[in-house]
Amino acid sequence: MKYRSGIVSAADMLVADQCWLGLVLLHREHPHRQGFAAREILDRIACETAGSLRPGLQPHIYLHNVANLPPSSGRYRMFYRLDDGTYRLFRPGDAFHPSRNGKTKPKIAELPPEYRDLLAWYETEYCKAQEPGAADEDPVLRMLGVGEELWRREGADAFVRRERSGWEADRV
Repeated sequence: MKYRSGIVSAADMLVADQCWLGLVLLHREHPHRQGFAAREILDRIACETAGSLRPGLQPHIYLHNVANLPPSSGRYRMFYRLDDGTYRLFRPGDAFHPSRNGKTKPKIAELPPEYRDLLAWYETEYCKAQEPGAADEDPVLRMLGVGEELWRREGADAFVRRERSGWEADRV
C-alpha cells in the first residue's frame, strides 16, 4: 500500500479499518465521552479522508463492526453498541455475539504510518481503562468499602479476630 502524506485515501484502508480509525480518533479527542453517534463517526472519517466517503462505511458502523449484534456478513468485533444507540470501541472482556469471531482492531501493517500509534494507545490505555459506571452496575463491586468504619481504627484482621472470638461460646 502506498500512502499520501497526511491524507488517507478511501483506497488505502479497508472499510472496517476506516470506521475503527474514525472511532478511535473520537475517543482520543473526547476522552470524557462514553459513546459516539454513527454520524459523528462518519464525519470524523470524512475529516481524515478529505471528504471521500465510501458507500460501505454506514453498514460497517451500524452492523458489520458491532460485536454485540448478530452478524450478517461481517463478523468483526471492533465496536460495541451502547444502550443509548451510540458506539464505543470494543474492549477485551466485552460481551459479544457468539457468531462473531473477527478482528477487534486493524493490523498494524494495514494502517498508514501516521496512525500506527493509535493501536498502542488502544491497547495500553483504552482497553485497560475500566468502563465508566461498571462498578456501579456490579453489586459485589458496589459493596467495596462497606463497613470500613467498623474496623478502620484496629485494622481488618484484628477486627475479624475480635468478632470471631465469641463464636465458640455461642455454639455451646
